[in-house]
Amino acid sequence: MMGGMILYGDLHLHTTASDGLLSPIEVVDKAHNLGMAFLSITDHDTIQGTAIAQERGRNLGLEVIPGIELSAEIEDKEIHILGYFFNYQDPDLLKILDKLDDARTERATIIIEKLNRLGISLTMDKIRDIAGKGVVGRLHIARAMVSMGYAENVGDAFQKYIGYKKSAYVERYKLSIRDAIEVILKNKGLPVLAHPSLVGQDELIPKLIAYGLQGIEVYHTEHSFRHIHHYLQLAKKYNLLVTGGSDCHGPLYKSRSLMGKINIPYKHLEAMKERKRSIF
Repeated sequence: MMGGMILYGDLHLHTTASDGLLSPIEVVDKAHNLGMAFLSITDHDTIQGTAIAQERGRNLGLEVIPGIELSAEIEDKEIHILGYFFNYQDPDLLKILDKLDDARTERATIIIEKLNRLGISLTMDKIRDIAGKGVVGRLHIARAMVSMGYAENVGDAFQKYIGYKKSAYVERYKLSIRDAIEVILKNKGLPVLAHPSLVGQDELIPKLIAYGLQGIEVYHTEHSFRHIHHYLQLAKKYNLLVTGGSDCHGPLYKSRSLMGKINIPYKHLEAMKERKRSIF
C-alpha cells in the first residue's frame, strides 16, 4: 500500500514471444495504462520477451518480474509450472529452453504434414509469418487456419483438427514435472503450480511439494469462487505461496481481453520476495 492506495498486478501474461497477440512492450504499456504496479510475463517455455519488458517497465516505473510457464508431465498428465524471480540468463537454462523450442518446431512440422494430408494446405512459412520471432505453438497453427478459411475461429480449429486426440494432434516433448521444478529452483526461482483447477489433480500436490514446489496459482480467470476458496485452503495447509494472474494472451484470445480481470495485491508479491530470501 502506498499513500492509502493498494498496489496490484498480474503474474500470468503471455506475449508474441510465445503464443500471445501483444508484444512484450505492448503488454507492459497496457498494464501501465490499467494502473498496475507490477507484472510478470510468463511465456511458454521461453524468456525471449523478458529483457525488453523489464527495460520498458523501468522506464514506466512498473516492476516486471522474470517469469516463465514450463510445460511438464507427470504420470502421462500435462501440468504447467510457473517460475518467478529466476536467473533467466543462465546458460544451462537457455540450453533447456532451446531444446523445448526445437521440440515445438518439430511438433508443428508434423502437425502441418497431418493437416496437408487432410486437404488443409498450410506451410511452416505461413506459421512463421504469424509466430514471428516467438516459439511456434498450436495457437499459431490455429490462427493460420482461420486466416486461410479452414476454420471459423481458433476454438473451431482445435475442436476439429489440432485439439487433444483430434485428427492432426501430435504429442510433444515435455520436461518431467520434477525437472521443471528443479530447473527453476536451480536458478534461484520460485516454482508455482499453474491454474490447478484446469489440471484437476490435487492429489499430486504433496508430491510436487516434495520436489520443491513453492506456490499455487489461486487466482485465475478460469477459477470460480469455489476454486479460489479451495486453493486458498490448500495453500494455507501446505504453506504454499498464493499467486494469480489473468493468463491473458491478447485482445482476440477467446474473443475477449483478460488483462485487468485478475488483480493480485502487492502483499502476495512481497511474500514471494520474502520466500526467495529465506530459501536462497
